[in-house]
Amino acid sequence: MTVLLVRPRRFEDSRGWFSESWNRARFEAWGISAEFSQDNHSLSRARHTLRGIHFQTPPFAQAKLVRCVRGRIWDVAIDLRAASPTFGQSVAAELSAENGDELFIPRGYGHGFLTLEDDCEVIYKVDAPYAPEADGGIIWNDATLGIAWPLDGAMPHLSDKDGHLPAFTSLALDFAYDGNPLRPLERIVQ
Repeated sequence: MTVLLVRPRRFEDSRGWFSESWNRARFEAWGISAEFSQDNHSLSRARHTLRGIHFQTPPFAQAKLVRCVRGRIWDVAIDLRAASPTFGQSVAAELSAENGDELFIPRGYGHGFLTLEDDCEVIYKVDAPYAPEADGGIIWNDATLGIAWPLDGAMPHLSDKDGHLPAFTSLALDFAYDGNPLRPLERIVQ
């Protein structure tokens, strides 16, 4: 499975809009059979807050469905499957409350996001609970990954933990490769 950019349909009228952020049958039609077990919700007060790059190692790896419900973020997924021809490559998309886009990130990928304005709220589903013993990460500015964070020359606001994560090349990653390399993002309308 590769990373997918999903745009849920919005049904609008004079009151506003309604949307299904998750529909099991539609996602299964795209080959996604994640059994989500937990919802996470974060608030980042300052623009240029960077959360990540995070992952959980097997057997506690997580698939995620990420959406921004207030503000705008730059959401990034990195292929961490060592046998993949796209190992270490990434894709990114702007997710916002306005565009309603969601990023589905399968197991075997790292994830991080940068807030593009103040007071951003992000909600994401995961298919495995948090497991501290499997918690992993990669330093946000690792030159090997070459991620172009839209920081406009600013330094990001980081947690102490995120500011001291290891380099990509220092990790021994053992995520399974399913034969599906990372592909450029194409928006799927739900």
